[in-house]
Amino acid sequence: MAVPPCYADLGKSAKDIFNKGYGFGLVKLDVKTKSASGVEFKTTGSSNTDTSKVAGNLETKYKRAEYGLTFTEKWNTDNTLGTEITVEDQIAKGLKLTFDTTFSPNTGKKSGKVKTAYKREYVNVGCDVDFDFAGPTIHGAAVVGYEGWLAGYQMSFDTAKSKMTQNNFAIGYKTGDFQLHTNVNDGAEFGGSIYQKVSDQLETSVNLAWTAGSNSTRFGIAAKYQLDKDASVSAKVNNNSLVGVGYTQTLRPGVKLTLSGLVDGKNINAGGHKLGLGLELEA
Repeated sequence: MAVPPCYADLGKSAKDIFNKGYGFGLVKLDVKTKSASGVEFKTTGSSNTDTSKVAGNLETKYKRAEYGLTFTEKWNTDNTLGTEITVEDQIAKGLKLTFDTTFSPNTGKKSGKVKTAYKREYVNVGCDVDFDFAGPTIHGAAVVGYEGWLAGYQMSFDTAKSKMTQNNFAIGYKTGDFQLHTNVNDGAEFGGSIYQKVSDQLETSVNLAWTAGSNSTRFGIAAKYQLDKDASVSAKVNNNSLVGVGYTQTLRPGVKLTLSGLVDGKNINAGGHKLGLGLELEA
């Protein structure tokens, strides 16, 4: 078996069918460029149609592949600055070290994080440490895989309070065109998802969620259909009768347009439905 995914990516194929291709209530622009010297620039801007709030992000990335180094600088409209340095496959093959810091000039708030990840055949483990004046928080995760079966564990420990703040388990099964994922979060949140690639054009997904002490089960179904190599349509519905549709069209190489809409099936005449527009440019 190949290297299993990290814990956060378990059930990712099902999540992508529900999340990608939609942008309800947003007008969004993404621009990606790369300079002759190899510096990558990514700019994102969005406007919320409900609140009229505008948000933006700027990210620059520079890689030195021969040394396994990646330097990333980030800025957003909340005036938060971030710096990230990553070293991969240098100390040991499959080992990735990341040093991440953020600073807000307005408030003077600083934060730092050290991330480690190690992956190889059958295993993917990670440990992150969030530094705080009160005491660091330790996040750990591990996934093992064998013959399509996957099992994972994720935890967080707050050293300041000497308390476990996160305790999650997951089990799944993965083949080329089918994925099953189940998880238990903190012994109270239960979830599961199924992903199936029915054909080269059609992908489907189902998810379920239930909270201990509650009689309601949340569920949803979603599908994506590839009309041709440049266009696709997506649709999803959940148990609250919220219906989402999306259409993605590659207008030309490097230019992608996304249109989406969300309809409240229980209140068709009441309004409150949302539309979204997204444009991605890459050069």
